[in-house]
Amino acid sequence: MERSPSTRQEAAAPAAGAAAEQDGRRAGLTAWTRARLRQMLPDMPELGELEIVSGDASHRRYFRARPPAETSYIAVDAPPQKEDSRPFVEVTRLLRAASLRAPELHAADLEQGYMLLEDFGDQLYLPRLLQAQESGDFETAGRLYRAAIDSLLDLQQHVDPRELPAYDKTELTREMSLFPDWFCRRWLQVEPNAEQMEIIDGCFDFLCGAALSQTRVAVHRDYHSRNLMLPQAGPDRPGILDFQDAVQGACSYDLVSLLRDCYIKWDRRQLEEWIGYYLEGARSRGIVSGVSDAQFRRDFDLMGLQRHLKVLGIFCRLTIRDHKAGFLADIPLVMEYFTEVAGEYREMEPIQSWFRRELEPRAREKLRSVN
Repeated sequence: MERSPSTRQEAAAPAAGAAAEQDGRRAGLTAWTRARLRQMLPDMPELGELEIVSGDASHRRYFRARPPAETSYIAVDAPPQKEDSRPFVEVTRLLRAASLRAPELHAADLEQGYMLLEDFGDQLYLPRLLQAQESGDFETAGRLYRAAIDSLLDLQQHVDPRELPAYDKTELTREMSLFPDWFCRRWLQVEPNAEQMEIIDGCFDFLCGAALSQTRVAVHRDYHSRNLMLPQAGPDRPGILDFQDAVQGACSYDLVSLLRDCYIKWDRRQLEEWIGYYLEGARSRGIVSGVSDAQFRRDFDLMGLQRHLKVLGIFCRLTIRDHKAGFLADIPLVMEYFTEVAGEYREMEPIQSWFRRELEPRAREKLRSVN
């Protein structure tokens, strides 16, 4: 999981040593940004201080550069010893070549870990969707989701998945292993016994098999309402962020990330409408063929279970290791998704039963104790 710029999700204040390092990197980024902008805009007056925009679930930080009387830019600090920015640069190239709204990369110094990007503004999908949901404005919500699905279909149709790393069984299992490692052991202080580990392993094998049986496409890997920006002008397509972890994977992955979003929930009727919209487009474009509606919905559900096991582990790791406790507030919705969907599949009964009997009550008690 990546960019989370809401105030509730801001990172904890860094320790003194880390703060000094961050101050030094901010000064270096400011000097580098000024030099790059002088090259791009020779007549530009002196650039002021960079404005903090957000941190995210990684070690990257984002700042806004506002040259006087000019458009603004986003300056990115990605410490090279902690973040490899080469995938971001490469996937930017792939997305923009496919006419997707990825930010233009104006300059990059990968040795220092600095980048200068097009600024998509501050209007994320999530606040607008929450507002639409609260007011019952399903027309606006539908328009936004259809635009996001259209962009997803463009990604799947026009980006060659062979240019991306494989989302194979090893990687799928590694991600799900965050669930026993961080959600169970580190956060809940529950050590699964041999029988429970057998249940976990069986679940992982089942979900991997379901994912690997699907049509392979380019996968953003974190396609949700906090990584999509409302368009400021022009075509009604979202700006796309945090795509550096893109892979070659299952065609349902990004759709379930979008529609079973960890930050907003919609009822089944709305989901069915938007899944149907995706399927109509995917079939007409030749992305999906020979798959019934029922089979695709099963694929969608099982892919979501894989993702939500991973996310439970990631949110706990962010809380414990990275001191970003704001992510705890999103755990109840992820647990709700998992128990609801797992309950519909007999193959998931062993882990769903254990989860509801032991893990979910313990998690809710722990969440009450920290609120």
